[in-house]
Amino acid sequence: MKAIVIGRDRSLVWQEVADPELQDDEVLIKVAYAAVNRADLMQREGNYPPPPGCPEWPGLEVSGEVAAVGKDAAEKSQWRAGDKVCALLGGGGYAEYVAVRYDMLMPVPANCTMAEAAAMPEAFATAYLNLCMEGGLKKGDVFLMHAGASGLASVVIPMAKAFGAYVITTIIDENKRQIVAKTGADLIVNTLTEDIVQVLRDLDAKGTPVDLAIDCLGGKNMGECLPYMAYMAKWIMIATLAGDLTEIDMRKLYVRNVRIIGSTLRSKPPRVKAEILQKLVGEVWEKVSAGEIRPAIYAVLPIAEAEKAHALLYENQSTGKVVLKI
Repeated sequence: MKAIVIGRDRSLVWQEVADPELQDDEVLIKVAYAAVNRADLMQREGNYPPPPGCPEWPGLEVSGEVAAVGKDAAEKSQWRAGDKVCALLGGGGYAEYVAVRYDMLMPVPANCTMAEAAAMPEAFATAYLNLCMEGGLKKGDVFLMHAGASGLASVVIPMAKAFGAYVITTIIDENKRQIVAKTGADLIVNTLTEDIVQVLRDLDAKGTPVDLAIDCLGGKNMGECLPYMAYMAKWIMIATLAGDLTEIDMRKLYVRNVRIIGSTLRSKPPRVKAEILQKLVGEVWEKVSAGEIRPAIYAVLPIAEAEKAHALLYENQSTGKVVLKI
C-alpha cells in the first residue's frame, strides 16, 4: 500500500510502504479520508512522536470501510467487513489502509458524509474529553475557547452550546469573524484589537466570570486571565502555541480554588480512549445526526497534496478542518 512518509528534510512523500499486519484484536480499514491536525505538524517537526507500535506516518483520524476483522475483534465487537466507520488512531492515518483496535472505531453518524466523518474522531474526542470529562461543563456555565477559527474550536464551540453553555472565543483575523460566528459563539473577541484579560475582568465584575476555559495558546495572557476566573473554575491547557511560559499570581489562584489541568488525548491509555468514544456515540452522535453539532470542513484535498494541506495550518489560513482524500 501507499502512505505519506516524512522525509529527513521533513517533506511529505506519498510512497509504497509495508501493508499493516492485522492483529487478533484489530480491524483493518480501507481509508477513504484522513483529517489533518496540528499534532501531525508537530510530529513532522520531530516534536510529537507516535506511541509505540503505531506506524511512523502521521494521521490521527480517518473514515473508511472495514476490510477485515481480526479473530478477537470479531468476537468482542459488532464490526463486519463493509461497515462504514470512522476511527481514532495513535498514528498512521495518511495511508490507504490502517489497522486499529476494534474499540477505537465508531459508526459514521446518520446524515454525515465520509469527509465529515474523518474530521470527527480526534476533534470530537478531544472536545468531549476536555469539556465534559476534565471540565465538567454544566448548563449555564460561561466557557472560554481560545483560537475560535481552529478546526478544534469548530467542534468544541457547537458542542459546548449543545450542552447549554454561554461561549466566548477569540480570533486574530477580523475577516474570520463571520465564519466563527456560525459556530454559535455568543461573544467573539479579536485579541489584536481587544484585551481578553479586560474582557474577563469585566465579566468577573458583572458577576458572570468564566467557569471553564480550554486553551491551546498559553503564553503571557494565560497567567493574566486566571485571577478573573470563577470560584472552582478550571483552565485546561491542551497546547502552548503562544508560548510555554507564563507568570501566575498564586495567591489569587488558591483563594478562588482555580484548577489548572494539562490534557492531551493522544497520551491517554487505550481504555480511556475507548470510554470516550463510547460516550460520544451514546451522548453526542444523536446531536450530530440532528445537525446540532457538525465539523466545519474548510478544504478537502487529494492525499498527494498533503504538503498544501499542512501549509493551510502552518499559515493559519484554515477555518475549520482540512481533510485529505485517499
